Amino acid sequence: MIKKRDLHECTSLYELMSDPTVMTYVRHKAFSPDEYWFATKQLMEEEEKGITITRTIISDFGQPIGTINLFDVENGAGFLGTWLGTPFQGLGYNKKAKQQFLEELFYELGIHTVFLRIRKNNPKSIRATEKLKYAMSANETHPAIYQEINKNGDVYELFYIPKDLFHFVMLQQNNEEEQAI
Repeated sequence: MIKKRDLHECTSLYELMSDPTVMTYVRHKAFSPDEYWFATKQLMEEEEKGITITRTIISDFGQPIGTINLFDVENGAGFLGTWLGTPFQGLGYNKKAKQQFLEELFYELGIHTVFLRIRKNNPKSIRATEKLKYAMSANETHPAIYQEINKNGDVYELFYIPKDLFHFVMLQQNNEEEQAI
């Protein structure tokens, strides 16, 4: 479902990311395959420095279909950024990738809080986040961060995923699955 980034995937990922309906919401925009390759290489170097965690989202058939990242990592927290190519949206990949990525972040990499800043003009992502039982609105609970991300205008909704709530929801989900068997 997710894997460490590989520069060989850049061409196919660039083709998916260059769709205007996707690129609008991508943090590191690239306007050519070479530029995308360079941006990906930078992200991989940032991961080595501990300030970014970046993964490729893979389809059920092993095809790269998007990316999931934790940016601005500091003091066990960071900002989540995800995009999927248009043909793969609405098929459950986003939810599965988030869950697998969060498990890695919380249980293997020492992260305790993941923030999501979502453009208010991106209702699809807001709805997807609101469906996650472990994501909570942070507009009021983290006012300093909310003000910082909106210092140039009221553009973003802020959500957060605390490790303990994620863990609780995953335990609850596993118990429900076991009882259904």
